Amino acid sequence: MKEIQLRDAKATLSAVVDQALRGSPSVITRHGKKEAVVLSFEEYEKLTHVPSFGRLLASFPGDEADIQSRRNKPSRAVDL
Repeated sequence: MKEIQLRDAKATLSAVVDQALRGSPSVITRHGKKEAVVLSFEEYEKLTHVPSFGRLLASFPGDEADIQSRRNKPSRAVDL
């Protein structure tokens, strides 16, 4: 992902947006600190519709018996 300083991004905003539309997002920095990301709206939509881990667990199609219990497994010794 390309990094660009805020002042340069302002001066070339159309080009930064065009790059994002072609699949190359840019990180906008200010005083060397990463502040924002310019990405296509399509990519933004994909990121905002990712289900939470809790929703994924809740949608598990199997029964509780399908999940192995971790309580009965012997613990492994770890060499330090």
